[in-house]
Amino acid sequence: VAKDLALDLTAIREDRGVRPVCEGRTEYLAFNGKTGHLVTTERIDREQLCRLAEKCVLRCEVIVEGEM
Repeated sequence: VAKDLALDLTAIREDRGVRPVCEGRTEYLAFNGKTGHLVTTERIDREQLCRLAEKCVLRCEVIVEGEM
């Protein structure tokens, strides 16, 4: 994420917050401030998330606080 958005990791740690927000209440993803990667916070269970749907999509947005 940091590379795709051309974010400086030191600036993120000092004056910005970066957080992924997904549909629903469960937070499946987190931002690793040391590497700039998105990481899973828990196991994502397709059967629980999508039930009988043929396509399973987890929609998320990444919020970057502060100026870009």
